[in-house]
Amino acid sequence: MTTAAVFGTGSWGTAFATILADAGGRVRLWGRRPELVERINATRVNAEYLPDLRIPDAVQATADAAEAVDGADILVLAVPSQTLRHSLERWRSVLPPHITMVSLMKGVELGTTLRMSEVICEVAGVPTERVAVVSGPNLAPEIARKQPAATVVASVDERTAEAVAAATAAPYFRPYTNTDVVGTELGGAVKNAVALAVGMAQGMGFGDNTKATIITRGLAETSRLGVALGADPATFAGLAGVGDLIATCMSPLSRNHTFGVKLGQGMSVEEVVAQTRQTAEGVKSCQSILELARRHDVDVPIVENVAAVVHEGRSPHDVAEALMSRPRKAETR
Repeated sequence: MTTAAVFGTGSWGTAFATILADAGGRVRLWGRRPELVERINATRVNAEYLPDLRIPDAVQATADAAEAVDGADILVLAVPSQTLRHSLERWRSVLPPHITMVSLMKGVELGTTLRMSEVICEVAGVPTERVAVVSGPNLAPEIARKQPAATVVASVDERTAEAVAAATAAPYFRPYTNTDVVGTELGGAVKNAVALAVGMAQGMGFGDNTKATIITRGLAETSRLGVALGADPATFAGLAGVGDLIATCMSPLSRNHTFGVKLGQGMSVEEVVAQTRQTAEGVKSCQSILELARRHDVDVPIVENVAAVVHEGRSPHDVAEALMSRPRKAETR
C-alpha cells in the first residue's frame, strides 16, 4: 500500500488525494488552515472547493507538515506555482530523505523562469530522478464526480514515473507514463495563457472559428518553445499537450478560460479578481513564460499579447487586431 502526502487543500489537491485513496493508498492531506483541516476530518467534505465530493476515510487531513510526510512514499505538491519556492523552504527540514516528489503545478516561476520540477530540485535538494510531474486534461470538478479521465506522469526515471502511475491508477483515472518532463510541464504552463486568450475571444463575442484558431496557433507556440528547450514534439500531440489545451481552453470549469471571458467583456484584471476572489494561474505565469521564450529567441505572439492585456492594460480588441495583422508565413514555421 502506498502512503502519500498531498500538500494543498485546493480543488486539485483535494481531488488528487481522493484519486490516491481510490487507487488503494493511504493519504494525509496537508492544509495551512487548521479550521479547514478540522472541517474536512469532521465532515469528510472540503466545502470551500469541492462541496459535492465525499473524501474517502483513507484520507486524513492535517495542518502539521511533519505529520503529513511521516512514513510517506510520495509527496504531492498542489500549491500555487508562485508560492512553491517559499513553501518548500519552510518544509525542507521535515522531508524524508528518499521521498518521491510529485508536482501538480502548471506554471513557470517569475524571475527565474524555472519550471516547477526545477524549483523542487533546487530548493529541496532532490535529484531529478526522484521528481515526477502530472499533467493532462484534469479538471478537478469532473474528476471529483468520478468521470473518466487520463493524465501523463512524467519523470526522467521511468521507474519513478511508473511508481507514481501505479499509485494513481483509480477506476476512473488512467495515468500514462512519459520521460519528457520538459514537454509535459511546458504544455501545462503555456496552455493557461492560451486559455486566457480563448476566453477573451469568447468574451468579445467571437465564435468557434476564432477559438479553434487560437487553440491551434497556441499549440504551435507551445511546441516551438518546448522543442527549443529540448522537449519531444510528440508530447504536444498527447494528453499533456493538446488534451490539456482543449480542456482548459473550452471548459467553463477552467479558471483561466473564465478569467479570460471576463477580460474580453471589458473588465480589468483587478475587477475580475475582486469578483471571483481568485487569480487564474495564467495571469501570473504569462509574463514568466514570455521571458523564458525571449531568453531562447522563440516567437510566442499569443502569450506576448495576453501578457500585454494582463500586465500592461492593453485592450483585448487591440490584441485581436495585432494578432490578425502579423506578417503572413508558412503554417509550419
